[in-house]
Amino acid sequence: MSTLTRCTTDLINLLFPDLCNACGNILYHGEALICTTCLYDLPFTDYHLYAANPVARQFWGRVPIHAAMSFLYFGKGSRVQQMIHALKYKGRTQLGVRLGEMLGTALLKANLYQGITMIIPVPLHKKQERNRGYNQSKCIADGIALVLNVPVENECITRIKRTESQTKKTRFNRYLNMTTVFSVINPAKLENQYILLVDDVMTTGSTLEACATLLLEHKLHRLSIATLAFVK
Repeated sequence: MSTLTRCTTDLINLLFPDLCNACGNILYHGEALICTTCLYDLPFTDYHLYAANPVARQFWGRVPIHAAMSFLYFGKGSRVQQMIHALKYKGRTQLGVRLGEMLGTALLKANLYQGITMIIPVPLHKKQERNRGYNQSKCIADGIALVLNVPVENECITRIKRTESQTKKTRFNRYLNMTTVFSVINPAKLENQYILLVDDVMTTGSTLEACATLLLEHKLHRLSIATLAFVK
């Protein structure tokens, strides 16, 4: 890099500094998207290493998935919440890919997730995706795919209607609200696949449960679930 180019770059960074998507502090040279301090302090769950983790237990007796995990704990006002907000509402798609790569690296170390052949992100309704410009879950899935070296399939399942607010519903009523939301549009692609179903945040799991139940009607080899964050 020439002296002039370096000076120009330094001036741009001074006037328009890159900020950490987790804490908002200025990123230093060599840092990208998330500062070193935040990377070190992120609340990792290690759920990928244990079959009987709290995320997996939410699906027991409800849908016959192979495994389920979340990568990070989600807390109100936390760094994780700030990153999710930046990904969903501020267009930080590369942040989703980066976090997906981190999640994928964790899955490489877990026996339960070996042999995945396809990754499917939970779809948004077409109008919602058009308004936002992207599906945040696909960004995460793209990052996982880069590490696992498997394809992301974005055309097998679609969201055919938008859902009303789930905030005041019981878990059962949330599930009922989701049962007619999704539709499989290319079932032949699903046959004999080990699918990883990916979403950004899991709360009650009703959306994932409805999506997984539908997918499992189509001759899969097996299905596992991974989300970026988990609300305890």
